[in-house]
Amino acid sequence: MKNGNGNGNGHSNGNGRGHGNGHSRCAKVTAFDYLIVGAGYAGSVLAERLARGSGKQVLLIDRRPHIGGNAYDCFDDAGVLIHKYGPHIFHTNSREVFDYLSRFTEWRQYQHRVLAHVDGQLVPIPINLDTINKLYGLSLNSFQMEEFLASRAEKVAQIRTSEDVVVGKVGRELYEKFFRGYTRKQWGLDPSELDAQVTARVPTRTNRDDRYFTDTYQAMPKRGFTRMFENMLDHPNIHVLLNTDYRHVRAIIPHREVIYCGPVDEFFDFRFGKLPYRCLEFKHETLNRPQYQPVAVVNYPNDYAYTRITEFKHLTGQEHPKTSIVYEFPKAEGDEYYPVPRRENADLYHKYQALAEQAGVHFVGRLATYKYYNMDQVVAQALTLYAKLENTTRAEAMKMRSEPTITTVTFPRIIKPRRVRRPAAAVDS
Repeated sequence: MKNGNGNGNGHSNGNGRGHGNGHSRCAKVTAFDYLIVGAGYAGSVLAERLARGSGKQVLLIDRRPHIGGNAYDCFDDAGVLIHKYGPHIFHTNSREVFDYLSRFTEWRQYQHRVLAHVDGQLVPIPINLDTINKLYGLSLNSFQMEEFLASRAEKVAQIRTSEDVVVGKVGRELYEKFFRGYTRKQWGLDPSELDAQVTARVPTRTNRDDRYFTDTYQAMPKRGFTRMFENMLDHPNIHVLLNTDYRHVRAIIPHREVIYCGPVDEFFDFRFGKLPYRCLEFKHETLNRPQYQPVAVVNYPNDYAYTRITEFKHLTGQEHPKTSIVYEFPKAEGDEYYPVPRRENADLYHKYQALAEQAGVHFVGRLATYKYYNMDQVVAQALTLYAKLENTTRAEAMKMRSEPTITTVTFPRIIKPRRVRRPAAAVDS
């Protein structure tokens, strides 16, 4: 990976390291094979595969000052490893995705658990047997738990909204305690105004399983997400420009094809209007104590303006005399995080999708396809696109490897480039 920075300008620096048969070719890049917009999961996976798998010359740009997208992690001033944009927990049922990412990181096994602050108590979420017993002072077993929920569930003729999903499963009282307030804060809308998929993501269990996810593979990159991305992009055919807006460079840096991972409505200058997103504001704090809360994430469905508090040391396994936490405050404006799942928004996206299909550009990722994807789903989508570009199966595309080319690149110079410190990598757990 060669780095540059600055609003459409910058210079490659550093010597790329290649692996192959020991014979490297030297060339001067006059035009990149691919200009990839966005250095998060989608863009980074495609950059890696196109460079290492197919020998393509890739320019990867991002308007932020770092790689990794929202999964970026770094050290705070106290030396505690934090996730700058809120907690990111890797989980997947795909052996293929897990094996692919394992090329770039070792893993720390981690089972994610979440508590909810309800009626002055911390209880497991998703709702399980312990949740009900603790909340109501009962001693139900699994069979009695099923009967308990069945007695409270309301019959819903047609499941159309998020409210319908929850009320139909657990009844209105538990809906009010756990879901309605949280959803209103998170989305700025009542669950009755949101598609069923929002709350359908959260299961209800009649056993004592308190894991938030039940995927086959659940782990955290041993040295952090940023280090994983650095390893992924460590190839002489990959050139990275940070602090760079696509609109400033698309006409001045020669390239053959574009892969776009940014907001699809922005690409088309909001021709049909702005696609709604839910945004987040983060308030980070470092505390002079080794631990703040019993699990990584505590949800606050009904109390306070924030939705949850995350304590990062649970996620990273880092040992440190201090700890760092973050409060999340959902809001309507800011960086795009979550596509708002409503029918009218899907209809608006389909207008942009029709334009995208005719644009001669490859659109991939959560923002470019307006989908509420998890990290593993974005990786899978990127690998699928790579296989399509190479006209092969995804399994074969995963195996592809090309001899690297040592290159020299000169970027158009607009203003004097400034040096940006490389993002800090995570420590060993």
